[in-house]
Amino acid sequence: MPERQSTPLTSCTLPQDLVQSLENARFLHLATSSPDAAPHISLMNYTYLPSSPYSPSPQIIMTTPPTSQKTANLLANPRVSLLVHDWVSARPPTLASGREASPPPAASRSSLATLLLGMNTAALSRISATINGDASFVPQGSDEEKWLKAQHLANNTFGSEIEGEGDGVLGNNPSEMGSGDGGRGCWVEGEEVRVVLVRIRDARIADWKGGVTDWVMAEQDERPLANGV
Repeated sequence: MPERQSTPLTSCTLPQDLVQSLENARFLHLATSSPDAAPHISLMNYTYLPSSPYSPSPQIIMTTPPTSQKTANLLANPRVSLLVHDWVSARPPTLASGREASPPPAASRSSLATLLLGMNTAALSRISATINGDASFVPQGSDEEKWLKAQHLANNTFGSEIEGEGDGVLGNNPSEMGSGDGGRGCWVEGEEVRVVLVRIRDARIADWKGGVTDWVMAEQDERPLANGV
């Protein structure tokens, strides 16, 4: 049985392991709900900001085209859940008949590959977290929107990207991709793209051993003051 603390942790800052996961993960899953309670989930590019010139609180930003299902859902119901994790994606070898192990057995890998696989597994297989929050659309054309778009673009531009790889399609219609920039010209810089800001309310963090930690963002009047006064 997973171990879970009886009382949620309450603080004005995110737990450090959650911060590290948000800073290291490439994508997250965004769950929204339609007015008739139909669930919808999207794999999204995102940017985590511990604070900004416009808010002292931690927040997550994403972009979405105005005609998408998630946009319609967010307009009707701003409450969202996010799933972020740093598990490795490769399956370990199994004993199932007729199914090849993934990754391949150690006998078919070089010693260096085996070492690197072990290092990656140790470094990445740590936690998954479900984050609950309230989403809002940043006013179009505002200084805040311009600033957030710049942060989002910088956070999702990678030196090792290959032209045509399609990294920027997440969160947008693939037919709207730009060429030569992974689609970023559309999913960040497009004039009609809306910036979504999620203010974090609480989170549930599960580690690979089955331990579960609940965390809640402290209300403004609950936050500790300087020097305790």
